[in-house]
Amino acid sequence: MDRPKIRAVEAFPVEQNGQTVICLRDSSGLAPDPIMLGMGAYFIITQFDGINDLRDIQSAFTKRFGEILPLEQIEELVAALDRAYFLDSPAFRERERIERESFLASPERPAALAGLCYNRDAVQLRIELAAFFDPPEGPGRALPRKPGASLKGLIAPHIDPRRGAAAYAHAYAELMAHDPPELIIILGTSHYGAGPELFSATRKNYATPLGAVETDREFIDRLAARYRGGDLFADEILHRSEHSIEFQALFLAYALGVRGYKVVPILVSSFHDLVAAGQTPANDPRVRSFLDAMSELLAAEKRSAIVLAGVDFAHVGRKFGDAFAADEAVAQRIQREDLELIENIKRGDPGGFFADIARDRDARKICGLAPMYTQLELLRGRAARLLKYGIAMEPQTESCVSFASLAID
Repeated sequence: MDRPKIRAVEAFPVEQNGQTVICLRDSSGLAPDPIMLGMGAYFIITQFDGINDLRDIQSAFTKRFGEILPLEQIEELVAALDRAYFLDSPAFRERERIERESFLASPERPAALAGLCYNRDAVQLRIELAAFFDPPEGPGRALPRKPGASLKGLIAPHIDPRRGAAAYAHAYAELMAHDPPELIIILGTSHYGAGPELFSATRKNYATPLGAVETDREFIDRLAARYRGGDLFADEILHRSEHSIEFQALFLAYALGVRGYKVVPILVSSFHDLVAAGQTPANDPRVRSFLDAMSELLAAEKRSAIVLAGVDFAHVGRKFGDAFAADEAVAQRIQREDLELIENIKRGDPGGFFADIARDRDARKICGLAPMYTQLELLRGRAARLLKYGIAMEPQTESCVSFASLAID
């Protein structure tokens, strides 16, 4: 550990006892507990690149602060971060191995965020979710039924349900107002996928406090047999703590119960390299193969099916690497640009959707780019309706996140 290397984890400022500190958080859950750091300690870990040794780090601290920091204090910080699994080290890799084996051996994908982002108790959870539907922001608890009508697609947020409550409610109220689907393809944003695989599936049922949402293993096996763009199960571990599908499973269990339908959970990793290269995703062999395989299966499917995307839109401000704070003026600009982007979704135009984002190289960091583009290609030409749009401001981190719900007929 003489050349420590920090893992790819979140770092953002928070106020604690009247002072600004930096919170380190591992959204993958492999480092289970966040750590709060003062600005001096945070500067030190920015030097943990796997190249600098401890004396290099000591020298950098002296140049920055004009003080000589004892090596022992740096060693103590390294040891504490390693115990907490924030460093790329043998201790972390052993934990990763154990967690991977445990996850792969489990018949279900556990409800990772129960008790954190939503109530763990089923009775209290139903009360909590029902309140999301209440006016004036919610659509009401019972939209008029549309017998004989079914949706082909749905876009719902994946932001924390308590912050995106009304947008979730509008999406799932619309689903409940139509004939219930028998097969639900869930395309979720993969926040942690960094390898060559763009699509990651699991055969595991998704557990929720309201019961387990059943995964269609046979459909997934047929999809894997047709897909030629890689291995759908190489990064299955990404499902372990990814919230973008977990929150959809939660609302499906609330809206439809856990019987009468099956789901196909697919995480879609970043298309950032394609944006940077100006390459239309459908021309990438991995994306093309997935679209062809999924389209063939859906065309042959006798059950009523819907393609559901669990996505957010813009991520702007200091927390997300911007040099500026997200204030009300920025939020107004974000809303204007988001609504322009949504016009492409409303037309069922994946090419226009991607071109709009690529024009400024995804400056707003559209978190749902990859799954939404995939959904739009699968449902090309189908009209969509905007149900609800929202922006969650984060004054603590001088940032904001936008999200929306849309129904695709």
